[in-house]
Formats: sequence, C-alpha cells, structure tokens
Amino acid sequence: MAGHSQFKNIMHRKGAQDAKRARQFAKFIREITVSARQGLPDPASNPRLRAAMTAARQANMTKDTIDRAIKKATGTAGGDDYVEVRYEGYGPSGVAVIVEALTDNRNRTASDIRSAFAKHGGALGETNSVSFMFNRLGAIRYPAAAASDDDMLEAGIEAGAANVERDGDVHDVTCAIEDFFAVRDALEARFGAPESARFDWRPTTQVTLDEERAASLLKLLDVLEDNDDVQNVYANFDIPDAVMQRLSS
Repeated sequence: MAGHSQFKNIMHRKGAQDAKRARQFAKFIREITVSARQGLPDPASNPRLRAAMTAARQANMTKDTIDRAIKKATGTAGGDDYVEVRYEGYGPSGVAVIVEALTDNRNRTASDIRSAFAKHGGALGETNSVSFMFNRLGAIRYPAAAASDDDMLEAGIEAGAANVERDGDVHDVTCAIEDFFAVRDALEARFGAPESARFDWRPTTQVTLDEERAASLLKLLDVLEDNDDVQNVYANFDIPDAVMQRLSS
C-alpha cells in the first residue's frame, strides 16, 4: 500500500464510520468555504471551488449543505476566517509526513499536531524539512468505469498529463502544477466530473514497514486524520499486502 493513497484505503477498514463521515463532511465544508472566499463563489469561475464541490458530492453531501458552506464565505451566513498551514515532520521509523490544515487558530493546531507526533514516536519539524522527499503535482482520479485504459491514456496525453496509469479500480492522472487546470478541464469535458482533482504530494522514496512498525505509524496517521483542522495527510511509506491483511483482520 503506497503512501500517496494509503489513507482512503485504510479508512475503509475502520469502525465508527458514522463519526468519521461527520468529520469528513466538516472538512469538505471548510474547504468549500475557504475556496469560495479566496475566489469567486461561482464554481464555473473558481476551479478550486468546483473541485471541492465535486469531492463533496462524491461523498453524498447534499446540495443544501454545499450551498450553506458557500454562503458562509460570502458573509451572508457568518463563518470563521480560516488560513492554510502546512506541517512537516517524521513519524515512527523515520517516515516523512506532510500535514495540510485549514485552521482558525494556528497556535491550537500547531500544538495538536506537535503533540500527536510526540505521543506516537515522531517529531514535528520545520517547514520544508521533509517536502524535498516528495513531488508536488496535480492529480486527477477517475473510476475505472469512466473510460477504458487506452481512452484515458490517449485523453491524458492529449491534455498534457505527465503520467496516466491504472491504480486498482481508478485511473490516476498526474501532471505538472502549471498544467493542472488545463488537464483537468480537458478530461472533464470528455469524461465528466472526476472522482477527485487536487494538488498532491507524491513521495520520491518510500520506507517499507513490517507489521509492528506499520501499526505504530498508522496510529499517528489516524490521530492526524481525525483532527478537525487537518485536511490532508501524506507520508512516504509502503505496507506490503500481506502485512496490511494482518493489520486489517
């Protein structure tokens, strides 16, 4: 299980799904609000807002809930003032971890993230202390049923994508940051809205973990993911399938 997509797979095996769904919705609402506030509240003119709304709809968030989040950004429904913050550090076994957050209280969030690292065998570092081990790129994902492998590859190449590959039951299309919106819009015009479209951190090297070290790291990542301020977590680890099966049982 590679680090760039580990969380969405891991979350599927965990209990208390209702509580996690509520936290997921809260993160979507925060992203929609910030996207609408930083740009225009019209998704047709705001690519980031359009991507946030697409992700929310994919998770079955209602139109009314999405509309209320946008209204918060326009000032017609109040709302907090969130800022984007990135944290970097090392988890157990020297695994590099990047945490992206949207917060209305930097001190609170920094304290929570630092405490999570410390309590689970890691250490929070300075900005750019681990990001050099990742590539920053655009990532667009479609379900496998959206197109054949050949059609997605052809469309991706024509749009300017750097790489198109089948990853299990999804098509994973990556591109340079500066090409992201052009690639996404070209694919959307041909195949409809993607499952997800965002800027991503992909590790250039990975740390392979045995069962004991994997269990220790997953505890840290789970705590980070459950933090209300945290939007995304990336880490450069790999868990062999046999180990993942034992951890999931």
